[in-house]
Amino acid sequence: MIDLADFHTEDRNLFKKREEWLTIFNKVLVANRGDAARRIIRALHALGIRSAVVYSEADAHMPYLGEADEAYCIGDSRAQLSYLNQELLLKVIKKSGADAVHPGYGFLSENASFASHVQDIGVRFIGPSPRWIEKMSNKSTAREIMQNYGMPISAGSGILGNDLEEIKKEGQRIGFPVLVKPAGGGGGIGMLPASNAEELIKIVNDTKSMAFRAFSDDEVYLEKYLQNPRHIEFQILGDSYGDVCHFFERDCSVQRRHQKLIEESPAVSIDRGEISALAAQVAHILKELKYDNIGTVEMLRGDEGAYSFLEMNTRLQVEHAVTEEITGVDLVKAQIRTAGGEPSSSILPSPIEHQGHAIEVRVCAEDPVNFYPSPGKLSAFKIPEGRGIRVETGYAEGTSVSPYYDPLVAKVISHADTRSETISQLVEALNNFEISGIKTNIPFLIGMLSSEAYISGEINTGFVKNYLSTKE
Repeated sequence: MIDLADFHTEDRNLFKKREEWLTIFNKVLVANRGDAARRIIRALHALGIRSAVVYSEADAHMPYLGEADEAYCIGDSRAQLSYLNQELLLKVIKKSGADAVHPGYGFLSENASFASHVQDIGVRFIGPSPRWIEKMSNKSTAREIMQNYGMPISAGSGILGNDLEEIKKEGQRIGFPVLVKPAGGGGGIGMLPASNAEELIKIVNDTKSMAFRAFSDDEVYLEKYLQNPRHIEFQILGDSYGDVCHFFERDCSVQRRHQKLIEESPAVSIDRGEISALAAQVAHILKELKYDNIGTVEMLRGDEGAYSFLEMNTRLQVEHAVTEEITGVDLVKAQIRTAGGEPSSSILPSPIEHQGHAIEVRVCAEDPVNFYPSPGKLSAFKIPEGRGIRVETGYAEGTSVSPYYDPLVAKVISHADTRSETISQLVEALNNFEISGIKTNIPFLIGMLSSEAYISGEINTGFVKNYLSTKE
């Protein structure tokens, strides 16, 4: 059982310090790269805050380096030696004189140790308190915390031990098929289904090995495996005064190998009353927990409409622009301001309203047929423009997509009054995107967006698999 009493003791101490934080930052160091770094730099400039950014050798010619007030090389192109090198980053933070650090998403954004070290040197970490990052990063612990506060949870286990018979019994108790998941993981890495007790033992061992290689943590647990559910997530923002609000939902069901490809809001073909009630419950629970910055609660919705908590991401999401488009709220600026001690009530509109429909797609440097990575120099790179179209990218013509990092090249977001209009202008924008020098998944994205199943809203986590099967 998770004891949250220590959290609330810390919260009381934390709130005593809020007046110390009630100041806009002078300089923020962006500990990230690509579209994330560029997006944060833009928000900092809009707030009148000086920006510093780090870069590896592979990113030395990225356009956003010139957009920041300062840029610091952190060496080797390999992420482990640069963007994930805590010791080096802490030295650069001190050298820069920054009074806050924005971690973006990915890399160290959900690393409690890094967040703690940043705060230990007297610099504000723009994100939730390290204790929340630590608790929610362990998926089994996060399930227990949320269940204690009334969040619906699917059947599952605690951390599995080494007793093979006990593991089998847990699988039988939950009911096959079950999903074996790394407790400390993310991004769908290592998640594998098991259909019977004998298969379960092999998959538990395989998942432990993958989890240790990916996360240096081999703890795993079981969840009831849902066949092709909807993946619905709720964007929230808390502040240091104990207030938490939600910004409605995003539907992230269109995925390939647990990696999101298309995100939209509002969720199609789901009753608004149902969604609104769950969003309010999420915000209420996190207010009770005194969650204190940006976050996203991810849920699965089964065929019969039952929801279950999946995980919580304690950071800005890649797909945050979808929410920004339908609410008109700049989430990055709001995150920075609440981290600086401002109450959310002075930052956000009241009420927060939902306008129109928004869809985001992720344009990646990969072969659209076999999905192999396609790094290389962007000999042409002209982004689409037009009413209701927004493009977020860290690249420019002449720069190179490195094999060292995520293949995301750009996010294209469409916003219009109706879903059909949003889809049409997004397809047009993708057709007008000029990229050469690399292969991209744009033809694949256009095909999915134009399919009868997507247009009619028949989407779930099995959508991509079904779509690809019709192309064979």
